Amino acid sequence: MLKNIGSNWALNVVQILVFMVLTTYVVNTLEETFGVWEAIVAAAGPLQLLILGVPMATVRGISRHLAKEDAEGASRVLGTSVSLALLMGAVTLVLGGTVYLGFDHALLSSDRWHLAPRDLADARTAYWVFVVNLAIGFCLRLPYAVYDAHHDFIPRNLIMATGFLAKLGLTVGLLSLDARLTTLAWVQVIVAAGEFILAYTVSRRRHTAIRFAPAALQRVQVMEILSFSVFALLLNMGAMLAFRIDALVIGSHLSQAEVKTYAIGNKIFDPFINVLLAIGMVVMPMATQLAAQERSEEVRDVFLKWSKVAVTLVLLLGTYLLILGPEFLGWWIGEAYDVESGRLLQILMLSFFVFLPVRGVALPVLMGLGRPRGPAFGLVGMGLLNLLLSLFLVGPYGVIGVALGTAIPNVLFASWFVIRACRELELAPGEFLAYALARPLLGTLPAAALLALAKWRIGIEGFVPLFTAGILFVTFFAIMQVLVVWRGDRFFDLHGAVMRRLGR
Repeated sequence: MLKNIGSNWALNVVQILVFMVLTTYVVNTLEETFGVWEAIVAAAGPLQLLILGVPMATVRGISRHLAKEDAEGASRVLGTSVSLALLMGAVTLVLGGTVYLGFDHALLSSDRWHLAPRDLADARTAYWVFVVNLAIGFCLRLPYAVYDAHHDFIPRNLIMATGFLAKLGLTVGLLSLDARLTTLAWVQVIVAAGEFILAYTVSRRRHTAIRFAPAALQRVQVMEILSFSVFALLLNMGAMLAFRIDALVIGSHLSQAEVKTYAIGNKIFDPFINVLLAIGMVVMPMATQLAAQERSEEVRDVFLKWSKVAVTLVLLLGTYLLILGPEFLGWWIGEAYDVESGRLLQILMLSFFVFLPVRGVALPVLMGLGRPRGPAFGLVGMGLLNLLLSLFLVGPYGVIGVALGTAIPNVLFASWFVIRACRELELAPGEFLAYALARPLLGTLPAAALLALAKWRIGIEGFVPLFTAGILFVTFFAIMQVLVVWRGDRFFDLHGAVMRRLGR
């Protein structure tokens, strides 16, 4: 399990490096039209919900059949999912037209945005290319469900890393020739198609017992998938409302420049969330298989151990961003950076300290156990509260108000969900907090204090000071993990392991 999660983290490193290079390049190449691109993604993004949570349900369905050594049943699940994906892709193209009419009238063609005729035509074309990518993407992502269900994460991650690198090369190469939104949209289509061909080809060799082909939609099989995927749909809907609609809220009240400001401050959290989801990708099918084999005690152990790992990771990355986030953005983005982006990054980071460990471990464990109702409705409630608060606060407080509208529901949802997860797993909340939170927090405070002192007394700006401060912070943080956080841990005694390695 650690090897699979480690390979997911290695993929995250590649993704983060590509992400950092691409974000700076795209923001400074597209300039003000970058805000238009963010609005396109926010407007068309909800169409992704039409997949009805089928990919997550497919992983769970295949995992359950593999636990019983039923390859034929796993093939039926995959075949039904392929047919459903093709059907919903066609529906996406139709509904994309309806969304386009409202989006074009409310934002693209509005007097508030004042887009030049060339930029307006480019944005309209880019919207449709993006929608086409969503429609075909429903099916193109399904091969990865086979890898996830087999816990075959290393080849899967190598393929995805290849896709990230291809995206980097194509984006830089093609935008340097033609700096338009349409060019950026076509890159997404080309990379998705290339990844599918590679993932499908490799899967045919590694997972020979499972067939990837459309199957007749039989009522029993469809209901088996949809009975779970409807909750996965609600889960995705909640995430969409919480993290993807903000650009539309800002765009409907402010200019595309403010959309860009918010996007820059919020952008760093995309790869950050993926670091935690890398744990969840392994935890969910693992919980499904353990539950199928009636090993509930081991599920509880998985929940505790990986929650502590998730909290430790969030404290490591989040503390640095909370203290030096504005300085980091200023170096990373360059001339396009707005100080308001740094302030909203810090607001969001405070809430993600609480939200991310829950999203990364507790939620996938319950989904894997077949308890999707709580996560689904809870996340939808969080998303709706986010939308309402953002709409209420954007007028008087601008993008900072939208950041507060996101942060408050994050904390409320995570606090409620920890209690619910502990109840489902028959675990006392106090025991969970004492194990997963107390020591990691204690081990972080000294390193955080030193980093804050260095910022306020010395001043940290530019790559070399930021990098040096980061190295020193990580070093002291790691020492505290050995001496305090994981010393004598019942699952992994890091202090004992280090002492044995040193021959003591």
